Amino acid sequence: MSNSRMELPVLAPEAVPCCPPLTSAELSEADAVTMAAMFKALGDPVRLRLFSKVASHEGGEACVCDIQDVGVSQPTVSHHLKKLREAGLLASERRGTWVYYRVEPSVLAGLAQLLDLNR
Repeated sequence: MSNSRMELPVLAPEAVPCCPPLTSAELSEADAVTMAAMFKALGDPVRLRLFSKVASHEGGEACVCDIQDVGVSQPTVSHHLKKLREAGLLASERRGTWVYYRVEPSVLAGLAQLLDLNR
């Protein structure tokens, strides 16, 4: 088994979020389904804390070993991280015995743009 790391492509910072602000245009059915899944995943306090820990972690990614102190057991942390990945909010990469998480590049911009009520 090779010990080399696979480099992941980096999206350009100008990646276009999925949806226009709520006050500027009606959401399509597909965009509504996507955004609802994200908000549903973030609607749990433990998931919101985990997402926040990853998003604010130095270097833009966090080892599960650095973010698992959220007041629940390790299997529960794994379950919540899986739900955040399934909703498209986090990406993960296994390195040895640890898994590292990062926020998908356009997720924060997309959520912020959708909720931009000043437009």
